Amino acid sequence: MRLPSIHALMRQRARRGVVVAATLAVASGLTVVAVTQASAAAGCTVAYTTSQWPGGFTANVAITNLGDPLTSWKLEWDFANGQTVTQGWNGTFAQSGAHVTVANAAYNGGVATNATVTPGFNGTWTGANTSPTAFTLNGVACTGATTSQPATTQPSTAAPTAQPSTAAPTTSAPSSSAGVPSDAAWVATGAWDSWTNNGYTIINDIWGSGAGAQTIWARTGTNWGVVASHPSTSGVKSYPHNAKTLNRALSSVGSLTSTVNVTVPNSGAYATAYDIWANNNAYEVMIWMNQYGAVGPIAESYDANGTVPSAANISVGGHTWNVYKGSNGSNAVFSFIRTSNTTSGTVDVLAVLNWLRTNSWWGDVTVGEVQFGFELTSTSSNAGFTCTSCTINYN
Repeated sequence: MRLPSIHALMRQRARRGVVVAATLAVASGLTVVAVTQASAAAGCTVAYTTSQWPGGFTANVAITNLGDPLTSWKLEWDFANGQTVTQGWNGTFAQSGAHVTVANAAYNGGVATNATVTPGFNGTWTGANTSPTAFTLNGVACTGATTSQPATTQPSTAAPTAQPSTAAPTTSAPSSSAGVPSDAAWVATGAWDSWTNNGYTIINDIWGSGAGAQTIWARTGTNWGVVASHPSTSGVKSYPHNAKTLNRALSSVGSLTSTVNVTVPNSGAYATAYDIWANNNAYEVMIWMNQYGAVGPIAESYDANGTVPSAANISVGGHTWNVYKGSNGSNAVFSFIRTSNTTSGTVDVLAVLNWLRTNSWWGDVTVGEVQFGFELTSTSSNAGFTCTSCTINYN
């Protein structure tokens, strides 16, 4: 099980201009002169979107810089209803009462003009969950307009000095990165970095605590992979995946199928699985194609041997499964665990979802996002997981 994406389960950003330390100049015998910096343009917009369930929610906060390039940033806002941030990504979060700040992470402080950075978080709420509408970025209100900041006088030296870069960070890694193919069209290492291609969104979904390094790459929306080095500790670290969004009533879906072909290592602890969300994340359906190591589904019953399936040896969707149901505390979880591992095959996903309806585990739900990927708990160093072809098709 993973947190909702969108979970944000999603995570992590304030200095402007070029500064040269006067103490360095004095120590090296250089002459210090006053240099007046030209006025800097500042401005921003914020798109705050949420996906919520009873008592909890995930929010993504898309910040677009309309001013001069930034080398670091800090966004601030106030909650109206006592909401609390519990876990963040793509920035460093802090909260005091209703006031929230998020500063850039080490890898995303640079934001070019008209570029967007998207921190996100999971939170709790009671009574109401009103979205904030007033934000400031580095002290400037995000109104969609730009303003000129006052000129400043800063110490400089007569000798040339190295200047910090104001360019936006690239998500592309060198083609020589271990396990990353040289012809990859997209490579990224940041938590929740994403790429859209041909109707698919690929997400480097790193959400668990204690996660290690993870590089995601893609040639297309259906041919992609990850190289991960997660420690041998308990708890899911990540769920890199590709996805399509339906937002359709189950009864209105004519077909929903998926064909996958993957390569996975014989080490670590992981599951290769679909993750399907319904009714605004009130339901989560996991379909495990293969698993390795100390991993298992959420269940409502356990015995001396571990989890007890709610239904055993169910043939549906072209495969035979043991089916489990339970709750992660935020939403109901239904898990279809294939009775034997496979690294390739076609699944009639609609038949699986309709089995849940026929057996009264849920009703005519609204199917949201359909995802396929690798739920990683631990890996060896630079372990490779590859989707040679992972498609999701519906009408």
